[in-house]
Amino acid sequence: MNEQNNVQERLTNVEDRLARLENLLTSINEKLDHTPQTTVTETDSTEKFQQWVTDYVSMRLQQLVPETCDHPAEVSALDGPFLDNTNVPCTEEVVHRVKRIPIPFVREMVVQRVAENARSAQVERVDIEFFENAATF
Repeated sequence: MNEQNNVQERLTNVEDRLARLENLLTSINEKLDHTPQTTVTETDSTEKFQQWVTDYVSMRLQQLVPETCDHPAEVSALDGPFLDNTNVPCTEEVVHRVKRIPIPFVREMVVQRVAENARSAQVERVDIEFFENAATF
């Protein structure tokens, strides 16, 4: 008999615990149903992502290629073309010659070398003769 009472007492305790858990789950469910949901529309998240990408790309460009981000003060169209990614004026023939260099990093190295030489020689406009002399390594 004692064993039967013990089992009955355990069963009652389990039922009480289950009832409390059920009440807790019900109250949590009701709270969740009544809390205001903040809805993020797909448009909002897309715009935020696009803005983040724009800011990130802009920052990286400024870090990687600062010459393209710092524009020379009041450059007019009359000043003619410039060596790529620099503020060194050159002739159309030089621009054409630079474009013919097939490997991008080599093209960049040549342009930087010619620009440095033009600045140190204080050349106003790089012509083809100066380009050919300055581009040799």
